[in-house]
Amino acid sequence: MAEAKAQRQRGGNAEDVSAATLAEAGLRFEVDGEIATITLDRPDKRNAQTSAMWSGLARIGDSLPEQVRVVVVKGEGPSFSAGIDLRMFTPEGVPGQGSFSSAARLDSTSFEQRLKEAQQGFLWLRRPEIVSIAAVQGHAIGAGFQLALACDLRIVADDVKFCMKEPALGLVPDLTGTKPLVELVGLAKAIDICLTARTVEAEEASRIGLAELVVAGGDLAGAVQDKIAQLLSTNRDAAAATKRLLQGARSRTLEEQAAAEGAEQALRLRALFGDTSA
Repeated sequence: MAEAKAQRQRGGNAEDVSAATLAEAGLRFEVDGEIATITLDRPDKRNAQTSAMWSGLARIGDSLPEQVRVVVVKGEGPSFSAGIDLRMFTPEGVPGQGSFSSAARLDSTSFEQRLKEAQQGFLWLRRPEIVSIAAVQGHAIGAGFQLALACDLRIVADDVKFCMKEPALGLVPDLTGTKPLVELVGLAKAIDICLTARTVEAEEASRIGLAELVVAGGDLAGAVQDKIAQLLSTNRDAAAATKRLLQGARSRTLEEQAAAEGAEQALRLRALFGDTSA
């Protein structure tokens, strides 16, 4: 993470991540001023995910330009992401990327390292200095559901279908999705969603807190743009400080949170009005 921060401070840009390399991984990455857009671009496979895609997501996070405030994650075609590429379940796996069978033969240290590398493609979307938005239409299954959960906000089309498929396949969700799911819907509902591997559609997603907004499919892009405009209307540094406070609130007592608010506010006042303590 320190290396990624250093890259951003050096003024990284979209060219730091090879468009050709990302295209091979099924990704597109575009930066327009303060807005970055990541597109899962395997519509013929319903944007099924591979380890190369996770590596590409991590590289995007490492080289994200410092001026970016909002990151939009979306899928090309009718589905956001139908989950992991099913070739991972075959002995041959995905060419050049292995399979679950080969992963099972790794020693504990190697397996842990490989999993951490995959998770990095999801973790950076929580950084305080950005707000990440998942624009979700159609299927968001397994890894697709977890990618949506990795984002701060989810704006969804009315045909959305969330499903945590991993337990039905004998696996567990391991791409950082379990914590945000519990925080959003509560433990009992998270158990119900995961252990039944049932589908959560738009109305329920809105009702239980998985989606901030549900719109008609044709209105999804416009709704995302409206939300971006709202987010960019606030002070950049105040937004980052407030997000830090909100992210830490669950792990602090009320007294600790009050102290954290005071510390952040002191920094904001000094930044806005100058340090007059001298």
